[in-house]
Amino acid sequence: MISSMEIGNLRHRITLQKMQVTRDSFGAEVQEWVDTATLWAKLEPLSGKEFFAAQQIMAEVSMRITIRYLEGVEPKQRLRFLDRNLEILSVVSPNEGKKELQLMCREVV
Repeated sequence: MISSMEIGNLRHRITLQKMQVTRDSFGAEVQEWVDTATLWAKLEPLSGKEFFAAQQIMAEVSMRITIRYLEGVEPKQRLRFLDRNLEILSVVSPNEGKKELQLMCREVV
């Protein structure tokens, strides 16, 4: 049986990011996304839909992203793929094993 984690399937390079809060020279809080890891991943688009919001059309694309198991990945983080930002909606560890993670994401447009 072919494993979904074979290197050939993990052919997209993504960057895991977390929100970091710092203070500027005036003491005000500044939020910025900071890279925490660069990973190989398998990207699978699941669906696409358009909806009307705030008098403009926005696109929402759902994706399942599979990566090798990495401790500490959580929904308050995001992924960068090329010039796209992907919000992590949930993190699933199939069969509760520590071999891979499936990240259910949506593109932030």
